[in-house]
Amino acid sequence: MRPLAQRLLDVLIPPRCLRCGGVVASQGALCPSCWEAITFIDAPLCACCGQPFDFDPGAFAVCGACVAKRPRFHRARAVFRYDEHSKALVLRFKHADRTGAAATYARWMARAGAELLKDADVIVPVPLHRWRLLKRRYNQAALLSNALGALSGKLSVPDALARTRHTKPQGFMGRTGRGRNVRGAFRVARPKAVVGCKVLLVDDVLTSGATLSECVKTLQAAGAVQVDVLTLSRVVLADG
Repeated sequence: MRPLAQRLLDVLIPPRCLRCGGVVASQGALCPSCWEAITFIDAPLCACCGQPFDFDPGAFAVCGACVAKRPRFHRARAVFRYDEHSKALVLRFKHADRTGAAATYARWMARAGAELLKDADVIVPVPLHRWRLLKRRYNQAALLSNALGALSGKLSVPDALARTRHTKPQGFMGRTGRGRNVRGAFRVARPKAVVGCKVLLVDDVLTSGATLSECVKTLQAAGAVQVDVLTLSRVVLADG
């Protein structure tokens, strides 16, 4: 009955492209032109941070940035580049109540981070401060975490981390300012959920990595034995 009900719903309310809003064949899909516009991240990439390489330097190669300063996380992966073409996907999901896209994005993330998801004991989203959550009404990272949990059978703990300070928006801050802005802004609210565990930390976008790094630091201090990062999108460095 469920497939029939979905077909009837699609007739009454035609499925729309997640990016441009055009009519598509099924719910949670991109139209062909939008699919072509999105730059999905695939190998070859840095074995540590997931930054894509322009050429294949061989298995287990690490980018220059990770050699110079190893990130706090063990590994990071993302589905697509965060750029002028993909920005609408992320912002509509984050700010425009496009919560129904979470299931599709989780499937993409499960493919991009298959190795990370396989190793994880628990999935934890980056939290919002309670005032921002009240204004937005949902945490997009928690939606992704829960959808990944349902897809993989792994435990998602959306309240494992809590944001203790209402930090300033970081859009126009540099790397140093972002790090200062989020320093000490998180605590582990559910220690038993992470102690001795391999944690998969989930968010919508990886930019400078300041927020994710502070979350990783907090989880490690609480007893997590390994923290990997999986995001829907990421900023790609020009020299990657």
